[in-house]
Amino acid sequence: MGLIDILISKAVGKEVVPGDIVIVDVDVVYAQDGTAPLVIEVIEKELRLNKLLAADRAYFFIDHSAPAPHVAAATVHKEMRNFAKKYGVKIYDVGHGICHQVALEEVVRPGMVVLGADSHTPTIGAMALFALGVGSTDAATAIAFGKQWVRVPPTVKLVLSGKPGEGLMSKDIILNIIGELGTDGMIGKVAEFHGDTLKYLSMDARFTLTNMCTEMSAESAIIPLDDVAKHWLDSRGVDVYRHIDYDSKKSQFVDEIVFEVSEMEPVVAAPPDVDNIFSVEEIEEVEVDQVFIGSCTNGRLEDIEVAAKILKGRKVDSNVRCIISPASRRVYMEALKRGYLEILAEAGCILTPPTCGPCVGAHLGLLAEGEVTIATTNRNFPGRMGHKNSKVYLASPATAAASAIEGKIADPRKYLRGV
Repeated sequence: MGLIDILISKAVGKEVVPGDIVIVDVDVVYAQDGTAPLVIEVIEKELRLNKLLAADRAYFFIDHSAPAPHVAAATVHKEMRNFAKKYGVKIYDVGHGICHQVALEEVVRPGMVVLGADSHTPTIGAMALFALGVGSTDAATAIAFGKQWVRVPPTVKLVLSGKPGEGLMSKDIILNIIGELGTDGMIGKVAEFHGDTLKYLSMDARFTLTNMCTEMSAESAIIPLDDVAKHWLDSRGVDVYRHIDYDSKKSQFVDEIVFEVSEMEPVVAAPPDVDNIFSVEEIEEVEVDQVFIGSCTNGRLEDIEVAAKILKGRKVDSNVRCIISPASRRVYMEALKRGYLEILAEAGCILTPPTCGPCVGAHLGLLAEGEVTIATTNRNFPGRMGHKNSKVYLASPATAAASAIEGKIADPRKYLRGV
């Protein structure tokens, strides 16, 4: 049994094994402005409910088209506010941040069962909880009744070995893994991370690992609670959560794969697929029109910090637009307090409020035909960030920041030496 098997077993009150289909009590369920409209429709027009049994466990986030770039989005936002007020659902309005980031900051706790109407819900699994991305219909019934069916997924143990080298961020680690396993390498499975590398990775870094597991088609991702996670929780005043007695050495996994992190180098995922991986050195002459640092993948404080370190005292290339989007208001305010945003603004970066806008091709940084961006986001299929004939290269915040300086994909290591 993997950790998620144990969490599901506790949620249903009996031992489960992979393949079982069970009804679980849901601790938290959330939706964002891209998925909430159908949630609302199902509850009001299909189920025709006047009361929700799990309203106190439900959360709406306005983050994808935020602030509203057009009337259609503004109308959706208004509908969400009205629904939340009517049914008692907690809503995080424009400016609070991206759903997964705000959830991990303010809503979820270790040991929970969490459903999110967003494919990158596994992001929060780095907090040792079961995070499952679901469709709007499943989210609606979970909000309505506080329960949902799940198929217990098999778990693959991913062991990260060795200390990350200079300039290697967790985004590079997970891109290396995706390059080896492929975009279909984890279909229907859970990725459970272990290994001595984890002691070198902050929680900000770990959330990037679990976030990108969606790009391997993983059903979920999780990292067991350890001293790093406990310290992070303590620093935020979180002392009440479910402690799970778990020993992975006694668990059974469908597979175990070891990755030598100490041998990895900074990489880039070239279009059109996330598993189209090249070392930075192989691809560093590709010119870029735009750099984007942000999203639920890499918009956390550590990401903003490394960008500021690299860009301090330097300038963004005159032919490049460099957009910085902190993932939440909390991240924004802390980056402001530490002077990171001032450094980035002085370097010529464009600062936006917390939003998913550029990543999902909604607004605040779309690409024209033929334009190229290097971004810290999670997907690079044609048309993801704008015109169908634009190109998206995925990389770490360090590589993105270095590329902003040079106007082409660049190795970040030369900028980090001695910093």
